[in-house]
Amino acid sequence: MLFTKGAGRMKVSLSTQTIGNDLIVCIFNEQGHLGAVAVAEYSVEEGRASTSVITSPGHSDDVIAREAAYKLCKRLKRRACVIAGVHLDDITPDEIDDIVRTCDELVDEFSRS
Repeated sequence: MLFTKGAGRMKVSLSTQTIGNDLIVCIFNEQGHLGAVAVAEYSVEEGRASTSVITSPGHSDDVIAREAAYKLCKRLKRRACVIAGVHLDDITPDEIDDIVRTCDELVDEFSRS
């Protein structure tokens, strides 16, 4: 599945793939890269999710990857791996907020589908 939101430089996409019951999600833009990878595991006994993250040096995509993996795992009660890589040259603080919000909206849209 592919979900896309935004326009121009603020356009972000989310793609999904399943392997067995596990979920792989990629969140990226036109200049996508491997910025961070997060894996979330759901514990039925504890009713909670835990997340581990690996971030490429110099990248801040861990915020997107961690939140998306946790949210998907908790909602869908299945293991989720999120690969995030969104790059914008000369990004502003407002654009960062917009990108993070757009990514969160894409995760919500997918989890409701």
